[in-house]
Amino acid sequence: MATIDSAAVATGAEPASALRRRNVASSQQPVAVGAEPEDARKTARKAPSPLEILDQWEWVIAPLIFTALAFFTRFYKIGLSNIVTWDEAHFGKFGSHYLKREFYFDVHPPAGKLLVGLSGYLAGYNGSFEFKSGETYPENLNYTFMRQFNAFWGAVCVPMAYWTAKELNLKRPAVWLVTLMVLCENSYTTISRFILLDSMLLFGTVATTLCWAKFHGQRRRSFEKEWFFWLFMTGLSIGFVTSVKLVGLFVTALVGLYTIEDLWNKFGDTKMPVTDLAAHVIARVLGLIILPLLVYVLSFAIHFAVLTNTGPGDAQMSSLFQANLRGTEVGRNSPLEVALGSRVTIKNMGYGGGLLHSHVQTYPEGSGQQQVTCYHHKDANNDWFFYPNRREADYDADADPRFIGNNDVIRLLHAQTGRNLHSHEIAAPITKADKEVSSYGNLTIGDEKDHWKIEVVSDAASRDRSKIRTLTTAFRLKHEVLGCYLRAGNVNLPQWGFKQIEVTCTKENKPRDQYTHWNIESHINEKLPPGDPGQYKSPFWKDFIHLNVAMMTSNNALVPDPDKQDDLASQWWQWPILHVGLRMCSWEDKITKYFLLGNPLVYWGSTAGLVIFASLVAWYTLRWQRGYRELSQDDVDMIHYAGIYPVIGWFLHYLPFVIMARVTYVHHYYPALYFAILTFGFLVDWFLRNRTKVVQYTIYTLLDVTVIGLYIFFIPICWGMTGSNKQYAYMKWFDTWRMSDVSAWAKKEE
Repeated sequence: MATIDSAAVATGAEPASALRRRNVASSQQPVAVGAEPEDARKTARKAPSPLEILDQWEWVIAPLIFTALAFFTRFYKIGLSNIVTWDEAHFGKFGSHYLKREFYFDVHPPAGKLLVGLSGYLAGYNGSFEFKSGETYPENLNYTFMRQFNAFWGAVCVPMAYWTAKELNLKRPAVWLVTLMVLCENSYTTISRFILLDSMLLFGTVATTLCWAKFHGQRRRSFEKEWFFWLFMTGLSIGFVTSVKLVGLFVTALVGLYTIEDLWNKFGDTKMPVTDLAAHVIARVLGLIILPLLVYVLSFAIHFAVLTNTGPGDAQMSSLFQANLRGTEVGRNSPLEVALGSRVTIKNMGYGGGLLHSHVQTYPEGSGQQQVTCYHHKDANNDWFFYPNRREADYDADADPRFIGNNDVIRLLHAQTGRNLHSHEIAAPITKADKEVSSYGNLTIGDEKDHWKIEVVSDAASRDRSKIRTLTTAFRLKHEVLGCYLRAGNVNLPQWGFKQIEVTCTKENKPRDQYTHWNIESHINEKLPPGDPGQYKSPFWKDFIHLNVAMMTSNNALVPDPDKQDDLASQWWQWPILHVGLRMCSWEDKITKYFLLGNPLVYWGSTAGLVIFASLVAWYTLRWQRGYRELSQDDVDMIHYAGIYPVIGWFLHYLPFVIMARVTYVHHYYPALYFAILTFGFLVDWFLRNRTKVVQYTIYTLLDVTVIGLYIFFIPICWGMTGSNKQYAYMKWFDTWRMSDVSAWAKKEE
């Protein structure tokens, strides 16, 4: 056909122009453009082979097959176990609170739990089940649908992994290998099959990585529609993943590092107009900062809008916030103005602040006097009486009540133990720069170190500072002798203080320090008429910041208890080498048992890949320094974006759990594992892309078959082990893999 075309069309001419050429001499018959011999036409009409069709449509067929397999492996026998399994006890309960509209508190942002509540609503669940661990689900609760709703998020991670690997320019066999490793990762399958947040967290992490890769692929088409689309999709993904768990900040950091590098390179491009550079900066601020923040804030706005009834977590919020919840006792019928003799609870107004609290336990060091702390749960140990100072011994308690206001010096008497709020020249137990605060003496025993001066800071209801009012007045308590201020920063005491918040007396006079601000939350005084102090509303932004600080503070307080053995907890070094798994439920024969354990090749291969990649980068760096220039710019970009960035993603998701003090479990490694898988896929692609087809097919087939084979070998731990656990002893390769060990859990069950 090429020969015929060359006879009729001048070199480089368009076919259409050939039709306008004049005919050649009459002695030579012209050949119509596009005419072909009979044999050529028969060849052209020959249908493509099935392999050619598969090759041409692989980009559609492969993700469809992988997606179908993902939904099968995540959904199959998902309702087999009808008991509340592992952390379903937590997140199912949070879903119930949404359906009952009861305010609760948790260390994670609300988006994932809102979706759990949505799954319950779609399942026709009314929120009445308590989700106690190990309890059987009632017949009227469609727990299978709720699990399927969660499994959906885990299943769609598989095709997104395919598209991400493809976008990172891996060859087709490497793309399939990466996708298979995500599909056939046993821990990903298991964690997706329950009412948990982890499948949503994985979805958000994988989606953000995909959108980042897509956006990077559009770098040469700035400000076009597709460029804007993937920029804002990256922002939406960041907003979603951070709204599910704060772990999403780690993948946000990955995108942030890429953005900084990208803008730095553009800044160094002297040919780029300043207006274009400014447009790039503005676009990224809008797409990668403002948009995610809006999504994050929106999740809390919905959270507050839905949870309008009082519930188990409202004590974490400000007194004004609590007073506006339906069914609350905060502020209800409380006298508006506080007087001597009033019985009150005193709330710290700092973000995450609790109620001023004391109990009979004493400090193990320091004064050895009765502990004073801040505590979020409501009980009688939070109650205090306002009493006159010791210089007013002639005060008549039966006379008309005397109201308390700015500059008044009073005593606070603990209602349960009768001891005075006290401070002295002894260092606080944790914050050594501050003074210890204790409960000491009684009505008759004590000294001037029991005296506190009230300093009114503000009042949401009035400019009159002559009286302090329930809920609305913010005041500070200044120790009359030491001149320090009562403070409750978000510092947790050790186990001897029940990990409650440390209360100190600080010398620093910072009027704007909200951790030195207090307000009256509840108020009882039979001599005063009831009022309605809860008519004022707390601003949204104040509630938003307050709840976020409380979340972070409580999360930091989740440290291992040295006096308690947690057989489910694990250490960061155990995760990459698959040293341990996690038992998700009781190990009785009659129970369907699940065990969180990964695919050995996925774990060991991806961990080895991290080491090999570091060696690869070191090798090429040394050779480059010695003058070797064997890598093209495309090769360098490949290593940079398909290799280095996944490794950075792994470090960002893994290193925080190495340095943080909180208790950790194997599922904390799952987002980091995804980046290790991408690194492994890159390495296999890098070392095989220039090898012969025979070598490539042999190694890829071996890897794919091993991944699938090990997945099937360990599939009972994902789909549920029924009957005696001894029949599954064949999967216990190491003593630390205790999926068939009953004795290890017998004591814990007792």
